[in-house]
Amino acid sequence: MYKKLITTTAMAAALAVGAFAFGPSAQADITIAVAGPMTGDLAAFGEQLRRGSEMAVEDINAAGGVNGEKLKLEVGDDQCDPKQAVQVANDLVKKGAVFVAGHFCSGSSIPASAVYIEEGVLQITPASTNPAFTEDPAKKGVMTVMRTCGRDDAQGVFAGPWLAKTYAGKNVAILDDKSAYGQGLAIETEKNFNAAGQKTALRETYTQKEKDFSALISKMKEAKIDAVYIGGYHNDVGLMVRQAREQGLKADFISADALNTAEFWSISGPAGEGLRYSDGASAVNLDSAKAVVEKFRAAKYEPEGYTLNSYAAIQAWAAAANEAKTTDSEKVAATLRSHPFNTAIGELKWDAKGDLTKVNYAWYVYHDGKATQEPLN
Repeated sequence: MYKKLITTTAMAAALAVGAFAFGPSAQADITIAVAGPMTGDLAAFGEQLRRGSEMAVEDINAAGGVNGEKLKLEVGDDQCDPKQAVQVANDLVKKGAVFVAGHFCSGSSIPASAVYIEEGVLQITPASTNPAFTEDPAKKGVMTVMRTCGRDDAQGVFAGPWLAKTYAGKNVAILDDKSAYGQGLAIETEKNFNAAGQKTALRETYTQKEKDFSALISKMKEAKIDAVYIGGYHNDVGLMVRQAREQGLKADFISADALNTAEFWSISGPAGEGLRYSDGASAVNLDSAKAVVEKFRAAKYEPEGYTLNSYAAIQAWAAAANEAKTTDSEKVAATLRSHPFNTAIGELKWDAKGDLTKVNYAWYVYHDGKATQEPLN
């Protein structure tokens, strides 16, 4: 009897230990990730993605996590380099990430997506706008590639006709930096500009991280260019604008969403006055973003650019994973497409390709170092 009591007690203790070790309070974390240019020339955007992701994970964990488990965030730095992006993707897979918010540059998101697709990891980019990012996987029946931003072709539809109307009969130059993002954007904008009845006066490319744009500026002066549309990133555009003003080119400069960082003005200085860029309408003043924006500002950080897009990507993924009761990428992706999801940037609805069904674009104009959104039409 005594021996039986010891055995029973021991078994009860073992079960108790087992329950403690494997119970809800000790479940393993779910690993997700954010990836982008955390260092390098485009690190300002990497910070936007990281800040938005960190806040989302913090808020989701505070609300109980995903399916009763806490989220653990890994951060990948690809410096917007395609080869490094593939290395980062493989590294995040090895670390067990089941979801990735990223990358930033289309030229990184596209090659990285091949790794995530192969390994069954759901990817939602907050920023990559090249149509091929979602188009190519969709043609192969892949459903685990999505975004919380618009596409270059949609932005071209917005910018091209505006350029044609505003600069009718004027000399317009269209430039790009040969990147997947910049080139795609310039092609779509030019296509819509020409379709609206206008002819491009000058079409040129330049090399990213170029330090001297004198030759290109001279070409534009010779062609008597009145307006310059640029598909490229803020660091190059800021330097080009500054050198253009120094060399007497008075043309208007127009660009797109990669100018959505205060760092642009730190490069351009007063030469950036009046530059306009297109981007999705800001969510900062939406009721859905109010609480999140207040938290960021309390932490002395202004959630510019793609900060809230990153937050929304993780927010939507977590909601879908909770609804599907799994982190299986295909099941979560199917859930995300099944109905609209409420996020910090408003109600999001995805089509079969993983693109948002609606993005409202707006113009932003720099004045005294700050970009202000013009009223929506």
